[in-house]
Amino acid sequence: MQVTVLGAGSMGHGIAQVSAMAGYDVVLRDIEDDLVEKGLEGIRENLQGGVDRDKLTADEMDATLGRIEGMTDLADAVVDADLVIEAVPEDMDLKKDVLSDVEAETGEETVIASNTSSLSVTEMASALESPERIVGLHFFNPPHLMDLVEIVIAEQTNDRTEELAVEYVREIEKEDVVVRDSAGFATSRLGLVTGLEAIRMVEEGVASPADIDEAMKLGYGYPMGPIELGDHVGLDVRLHIAKHLREELGERFKPPQALRRKVRAGNLGKKSGEGFYVWEDGERVGMSGEWGADE
Repeated sequence: MQVTVLGAGSMGHGIAQVSAMAGYDVVLRDIEDDLVEKGLEGIRENLQGGVDRDKLTADEMDATLGRIEGMTDLADAVVDADLVIEAVPEDMDLKKDVLSDVEAETGEETVIASNTSSLSVTEMASALESPERIVGLHFFNPPHLMDLVEIVIAEQTNDRTEELAVEYVREIEKEDVVVRDSAGFATSRLGLVTGLEAIRMVEEGVASPADIDEAMKLGYGYPMGPIELGDHVGLDVRLHIAKHLREELGERFKPPQALRRKVRAGNLGKKSGEGFYVWEDGERVGMSGEWGADE
């Protein structure tokens, strides 16, 4: 089976990596050559880290890289695909356009998936002539480390599409949770509530970001605290999802002012070097603003 991933950013190249590690032939496509190469380099770095930690062998790394081809032409990227997964930015109009373009270049047997974390897959499906072949595959960041994939069933999704999605997720050795399409699905909805409340606690001076995160890790078994997770995901992404869920579900998803200020200032988290924490070379080195320093 061939898997094509559209978008070579952190989510896209991570999805391409886990697909290739499972033995699938993979095409990683983006709109510019340098974006494709950056995604491929991200995969190489991830795999080398696995080799350095004795999680896989050098031969396994080479075999995985050998299954991945990068390109920019959409038609060439999807023509032989059995499964196409879009991992483009969280914009409904953009996703509809991309999925429509994919449908025009693929046969009716090709399953088309969206990696959206909160947008309606049912609405995306409405842009297709054959909406029954769309499904949501919500991976978590980073895909090569996170175990869960949320499979989102649109109103139009048929049984064959659902079955292939479940089979694929299990073949890449992830845990699947199947949910019906609703605002925020299950995970984004619950995770965002925790993240927004944690930011409000920082606003109110209840505790520092590091102490709030440590409390959730030690007290509730979180692998990463909700504020640090926001920095990893991107505070701009968090804000966008919060605005969307506020429209769909009400005021409990109103974005805190501290989140809005961070985004306006361009402090988007790990990817910009500063969010609620300060980051250097991908590592957390301190806290931002009044908190000044880490633990």
